[in-house]
Amino acid sequence: MTEDSIAEADILKWAKAYAHKHGWSLNTDEKQLSTVIKGLVRNKNKFGRPYCPCRLRSGDEEKDRAIECPCIFHKDEVSKQGHCHCNLYFKNSGEVKEPPVI
Repeated sequence: MTEDSIAEADILKWAKAYAHKHGWSLNTDEKQLSTVIKGLVRNKNKFGRPYCPCRLRSGDEEKDRAIECPCIFHKDEVSKQGHCHCNLYFKNSGEVKEPPVI
């Protein structure tokens, strides 16, 4: 295993536990899920923090903490839209829906 694949497995494990803790699930589309997880690993390796790969960093570390996964927006997005902006976390509704394309 490469360092990145180990880091991806670690972030995936963390994301699953976080989703479970909130009664959510992760994206069931493996390709989209993998893309988001790889983006989190890339940002952690490059910037030292797992910034949301779907949001733009400002370069101001204090401001950018708001978009560190899980970002400050995710709970409201899951509540209102059924999923977060990155399509990582999904509300469990009991019905199977296709996740939106990123």
